[in-house]
Amino acid sequence: MFTLAEVASLSDIQPTYRILKPWWDVFMDYLAVVMLMVAIFAGTMQLTKDQVVCLPVLQSTVNSRVQPDTAGKADFTTVETTTGQEEASMRTVSFAPTVTPDILLSRATSSQYQPTESDQELKKEQKDSSGRKTNLDFQQYVFINQMCYHLALPWYSKYFPYLVLIHTIILIVSSNFWFKYPKTCSKIEHFVSILGKCFESPWTTKALSETACEDSEENKQRLTGAQSLPKYVSTSSDEGSPSASTPMITKSGFKFSADKPMIEIPSVTILDKKDGEQAKALFEKVRKFRAHVEDSDLIYKLYVGQTVIKTVKFIFILCYTANFVNTISFEHICNPKVEHLIGYTQFECTHNMAYMLKKLLISYISLICVYGFICLYTLFWLFRIPLKEYSFEKVREESSFSDIPDVKNDFAFLLHMVDQYDQLYSKRFGVFLSEVSENKLRGISLNHEWTYEKLRQHVSRNAQDKQELHLFMLSGVPDAVFDLTDLDVLKLELIPEAKITAKISQMTNLQELHLYHCPAKVEQTAFSFLRDHLRCLHVKFTDVAEIPAWVYLLKTLRELYLIGNLNSENNKMIGLESLRELRHLKILHVKSNLTKIPPNITDVAPHLTKLVIHNDGTKLVVLNSLKKMTNVAELELQNCELERIPHAIFSLSNLQELDLKSNSIRTIEEIISFQHLKRLTCLKLWHNKIVSIPSSITHIKNLESLYLSNNKLETLPAAVFSLQKLRCLDVSYNSIAVIPVEIGLLQNLQHFHITGNKVDILPKQLFKCVKLRTLSLGQNCITSIPDKVSQLLQLTYLELKGNCLDRLPATLGQCQLLRKSGLVVEDHLFDTLPSEVKEVLNQDTGIPFANGI
Repeated sequence: MFTLAEVASLSDIQPTYRILKPWWDVFMDYLAVVMLMVAIFAGTMQLTKDQVVCLPVLQSTVNSRVQPDTAGKADFTTVETTTGQEEASMRTVSFAPTVTPDILLSRATSSQYQPTESDQELKKEQKDSSGRKTNLDFQQYVFINQMCYHLALPWYSKYFPYLVLIHTIILIVSSNFWFKYPKTCSKIEHFVSILGKCFESPWTTKALSETACEDSEENKQRLTGAQSLPKYVSTSSDEGSPSASTPMITKSGFKFSADKPMIEIPSVTILDKKDGEQAKALFEKVRKFRAHVEDSDLIYKLYVGQTVIKTVKFIFILCYTANFVNTISFEHICNPKVEHLIGYTQFECTHNMAYMLKKLLISYISLICVYGFICLYTLFWLFRIPLKEYSFEKVREESSFSDIPDVKNDFAFLLHMVDQYDQLYSKRFGVFLSEVSENKLRGISLNHEWTYEKLRQHVSRNAQDKQELHLFMLSGVPDAVFDLTDLDVLKLELIPEAKITAKISQMTNLQELHLYHCPAKVEQTAFSFLRDHLRCLHVKFTDVAEIPAWVYLLKTLRELYLIGNLNSENNKMIGLESLRELRHLKILHVKSNLTKIPPNITDVAPHLTKLVIHNDGTKLVVLNSLKKMTNVAELELQNCELERIPHAIFSLSNLQELDLKSNSIRTIEEIISFQHLKRLTCLKLWHNKIVSIPSSITHIKNLESLYLSNNKLETLPAAVFSLQKLRCLDVSYNSIAVIPVEIGLLQNLQHFHITGNKVDILPKQLFKCVKLRTLSLGQNCITSIPDKVSQLLQLTYLELKGNCLDRLPATLGQCQLLRKSGLVVEDHLFDTLPSEVKEVLNQDTGIPFANGI
């Protein structure tokens, strides 16, 4: 046998799951335990005491021949037998009046009892015996009792305890199956684990308590005493919602009471680093768990299914059990059909457990009825309200977490089940669904980690000798950043929850701000400061909607750099807001994939002095808007797949510098039209496919810089050398074989680059350009350097690497400004110089290196 404790363990589940057991499930579990006890008790009684006792029913012919003188007498023959292993005892058997002498024995017993024929012997036998003889032996009684137990006793009387046990086990399994099914138990385990951690997290207590303090202060409640404060903190979440005058907190963050003395709630205002890390991990777990559970309603369907099964089971048990209540009786008639063995055809039997089984069956039916009514109530609860939706509206009303989202599917169902246990669980759990709460936690943790001293260590000086701070992939902007009052440049990259507070007004030196994938939110006071002080803004984005709206209101902004996609389907109208408020904007840099110049740029066209458009290879087709930019002095159209110089450019009368780098320009015959651009001094046509330079280039009289590197030029026409003001000429990486002697006409030439060509001889006229400071002759076929290189007294940079030289002229030492750092040659060539020349070149004069490109 097994103990009751072992049986009760069948219905036992993990204690942590108790929060998902509503009162009806708990009550049904107890009813199942009671039904188990009924089954065990009935089974035990049946195994130890269940039996039937049968006696033969004498034939009517026997009774009719009873002697008159003995009819009123009754003799009793007592038979006490013990079955040993089969039965415990035999009841006392009483017989009818004395059997008449003419009773005939059956054929089965004729061999044992031979009747006498003479009446004398019968009369003698009557005198010797007392009571009625049945001529049944002990083994025959045992045999008949066993046969009649199986033949005459109703099957329900024999198997009732086992049926109760089986039904109860099925009900127990149905009640707890959703805790064990593989596809649901993992979700339930994670949910219970996360829920418990969220309930006990110090961050939950801190957030709810500070919200309660906020509401208390705003509603001017009288809870100020030391004794009443703990009570208020612990029960504030169950009180009514704040009044209509209470300011609602926006999604950008909720506000903590600034002037509330911290000593009033010392246990909840301090959150150490370890607790903060645990809370951040909980936020991440809740986010992933929600995404995992909300995509299906398997738990809900399984719970509904098992409830329906229990209800059907209850109806089935009740229907068939009620029919068998009356079949359990004490007396039964048995016809074993073994007359050839016993001599009798009918027996009357008694079932000693009938009364007890009937009482137990009635008790079981009562329990099943109660169980069934609870199942019906459960079904009513399941379908009364939509359990696949859960709203935190009440929590939102009672706290400042107005952004707690409603949940659905299995997540909603689990929260509904938890509410049946204690609504405080879901209320505290809602804190970890709030982005406001998460952002506040991140802010606290961020400020713990990024102190003023740590930020100061990350400040560096950029190429413009400005103090710069670059923050990358943080959860927010640390408050200590705004204490760096001497900072010039602030870069914020991949900080989705960046918030610029009013403390930025302390940074009086800040003039440049970078927002890379960082849609920063700005407080009103901070915006006022940025509007009046910010001069340069860089914004990098994926979609134009990421550009903060306040960017278009910075009236004093002078430089705006936009890097991102401006030509997607979502931005058919080039979704830039109107730029007309940027009245002081001078430089606009757009790095995108434009097919036309955005119309909104024309809002600031009259003010722009520099426009830069860097495409990613998308062909820029429409350029008519350029005509409105009359004040543009610098124009860059890079990587725009231009095949010719756009005619709209020739209308820019104030244009001084034009850069058409990395396009597909093959011919520049339109260059003659540049004669109308009187102020044009710099023309950059590098990284194109230009084959020749037209002679009409001579009409650009004021040209000072000409960049034609990385093209397909084979010759340099004499017309190029008629540009007397030319100071920089770059024809590197072409196929030029000869440097024309006309180069000597460029007396103002300071930078000449012809690296990566096929030049083999340097004309002596080249060294008449005495103002040369940079001379790049690398990667050519030059075999010797003339001694006249000494005439270049202002030379600071000379590149000769990659040629066919075997020595360097000793006259290099006469180039007074040339140093070894500005001499780019192979090491073995440098060693061919005389030692005194080496010493001159190795001197450090402190003159900065000038390249010119």
